[in-house]
This record gives sequence, structure tokens and C-alpha cells, in this order.
Amino acid sequence: MNYHVLFSFHLYAALKKTKSKKVLNWIIIILAIYVAGGAGVYFLQEKILFHPVILPADYHYKFNIPFREIDLVVTKEKKLSIVEFTVPDSLRRGVVLYFHGNMRNINRYAHFAGDFIEHGYEVWMMDYPGFGKSTGPRTERIICDDALRLYTMARARFAADSIIIYGKSIGTGVAAQLAAEVKCKRLILETPFYSIEALAKHYFFIYPVPLMAKYKFPIYQYFGKIKAPITIFHGSNDEIIPYTQAKRLAELNKTNVELITLEKGKHNNLAEFPLFHQKLDSLLRE
Repeated sequence: MNYHVLFSFHLYAALKKTKSKKVLNWIIIILAIYVAGGAGVYFLQEKILFHPVILPADYHYKFNIPFREIDLVVTKEKKLSIVEFTVPDSLRRGVVLYFHGNMRNINRYAHFAGDFIEHGYEVWMMDYPGFGKSTGPRTERIICDDALRLYTMARARFAADSIIIYGKSIGTGVAAQLAAEVKCKRLILETPFYSIEALAKHYFFIYPVPLMAKYKFPIYQYFGKIKAPITIFHGSNDEIIPYTQAKRLAELNKTNVELITLEKGKHNNLAEFPLFHQKLDSLLRE
């Protein structure tokens, strides 16, 4: 065989082998990154979903609205921290059970109580386990059980048709689950998601989210069980929970669900829109 031909053949074989090795190495690297990323999403999902700030047991809230603080002892390891923003007996029309978002604790959301107080509604807020002064383990089931405890307390003082259930962000999952199980006057959801899985797929679409998610909150499933009218507030430019999630929910039951779209509204600024207050005021006057 011609020397040059033989040399060219060996050179080609060597290059092909080297190229195959490089491709294999890149595949291994990509798989390693994929697996590491998936492990991070799985093991860090609590930190992705929840951003609590713990408060000492002897911490005293200070608000400009009259309130009562309740530390409900559930077990030796578990305590549920509740703040009841009150109105005078002569003006009281009902109560709003307000399930807040995933940030800090009640301190962050207390100022929203004023929107309801002025219409004669008390506002009761609880902190999820690990938030504020609430203690004990945190799971989806535990959070929903705590929500039912809050509702049971409310029913001891208010008729079901005087109770409004309100959820904000992650709290929309809690509120919707509760409204599916109990009677209430109305369910109001601010920036809801279709389900945690649907939201996670938006961010981590390359992973088998249903197999990885510890929290589900399938709001779309709850909607089929909720008898009370439902109002949804969502900004068209929500950068955390896409507006399409709210649209999907609204399309599940067009006769019982009203979607209020805040044009150019984002995740945390809906209260800055006049339309938000106009519609909320209208609902609370009913």
C-alpha cells in the first residue's frame, strides 16, 4: 500500500477516535450537569418555594390597626401563630381568612388588612410553620390542616356566608384547597398558579417535575369542588407566576370564575392599581 495512503488512513482513524472521545466526554459532562441540576432542584425546592423569617417567641407585633395575637399550641413541638385584625362589634360584617405569600412572615402582609377593615371585615392571618413564630415541620398537608384550624376558629364566631377566603401567591394554593373543603361566601385569589407542577414546568421544563415536586397544590383540581364564587386578580406582566396560569384557571369554569386582569401589573404591585381597589371594594360591599 502506498505510504501516503497508509499514513492518511491511520491519521483519519486517529482523528475519528479522538473526535468520538470528545463527543463522549461532552455527553458525560452534559449528563452530569443535568443530574446535578435536577438534584439541586429536588433538594432545594423548600428554599425555592419558601423564604421565611423566623421571629423569637417573645416578639411583640406592632401594627397601626387594632389586633389580637394568638399563639395556638397544637402539640409540644408545634405552635400556630395567628394575628386577628379586628373591627368594632357594631361595624363587623364578617371575616377574611388571609393566606399570605412565601416571604418573611405576617409583618410583610399586615398592611393589606386595611383594605378589608374599612368594609367591616376582620382579617385573620396565620404564619405557616417556620414563618414568624409558627413552629413545627412544614408540609403541604400540615399547612392545609392549619388552614382548616383557622377556619374552624372562625366558624365558632361567624356564619359561613360571612367568611371570605383570600389567598396571595403561594397562599392561593392553601386558600383554594380550603374553599374546596368548606363553605364560604367567596374565594379571592391574587396571582394564583394552575398547580405547583405547572409552575415548576415553566421554570424547569427539562426535568420530570411530577416525580420531583414535594408540593402539589393542584388548584385546577380544587376548582371542581368549590361552590362559592371565585375572583382572580392577576397582572399581565407577572414575572413570577405567568398570567397564562390564571387564564387556564379561569377557563375551567367561566360561570363561577371571574378573572380581573391588571394590565402591565406584576407579581407584587397589584395593590397599586385603581382597578384592583375598585373591584375589591365592589366585592366587599356585596
